[in-house]
Amino acid sequence: MDDHAAATGIDAPTEDKAWQLRVEAARGANTPISIRGWLRVVRRVLMLVALLLVCLPSHFVFRILAYGSPFPMYFLRYSAWICGARVEVEGTHLKRDVFYVANHISWLDILSLAGACGTAFVAKAELEETPVVGWLASLNRTVFVKREHRMGVAEQINALKEALADNWAVTVFPEGTTTDGQSLLPFKTSMLSVLEPPPPGVLVQPVLLDYGQVAEWIGWVGEEGGLNNAKRVLARNGTFPLKVRFLEPFCPDEIRGRKAIGQEARRRIEDALLETLGKPLRPFAHDVPPIRYEAGAAKQVPDDTAP
Repeated sequence: MDDHAAATGIDAPTEDKAWQLRVEAARGANTPISIRGWLRVVRRVLMLVALLLVCLPSHFVFRILAYGSPFPMYFLRYSAWICGARVEVEGTHLKRDVFYVANHISWLDILSLAGACGTAFVAKAELEETPVVGWLASLNRTVFVKREHRMGVAEQINALKEALADNWAVTVFPEGTTTDGQSLLPFKTSMLSVLEPPPPGVLVQPVLLDYGQVAEWIGWVGEEGGLNNAKRVLARNGTFPLKVRFLEPFCPDEIRGRKAIGQEARRRIEDALLETLGKPLRPFAHDVPPIRYEAGAAKQVPDDTAP
């Protein structure tokens, strides 16, 4: 395998060509996949199907005998592995009565984080339409939120409360979209309304998802469609590390109001991300209407040069 293919996961003659394909994907273009890439897609899909055939019957049998089947967590954990993620957990996560707040880079976040701790999620509605992944996420009681807010906020909050009561743990991605691993957007805190007032005994635990340099290549950003992103990730050559870093939890009773809770969680995630990157964060290059973020003069897909 060529060095650039090992770094980018993309079959292309040069790294510059690989980055050009990445830039075009962010602009909404359909990414061409090589024969070798399609063979990887088929192999991974067949492995996911085989895993499903093991875990799904086991899940329903377990539910007959007891409540709280672990098989969705197992399925999502090994699905992330099949897709190429090699997850490393850092820190100690709370196992119940916890509200995780995390940065967001890829649909793989849901597979990896749920596989690590069994959490339920709030995710953007586009994910629900992504083949295979959307259905997998729904198995773990993901609450899908539409960007255009057709689903009322009150209904979303009720769904969150039910998920928190049923799963003991819920994760939100308050940036409003997926990013590139080099940025951290302002937090949209409407989903944190479930913490006004906080349910008894519930703590907030910030989580940093760190893909390292690979985030540049697999991040779901710009105008790229979910199907194209899933295809690109499944066609990748090789594997990549993903660190799931559970930060110190805090009590929301001590920080009153969803905005203050969101600011505290974001501060902790930003500090951890700065430490990980070893350099300042860069502005995100795409508008994000749900949080009223405008890239302004910086609005562009990544430069047509390798990162």
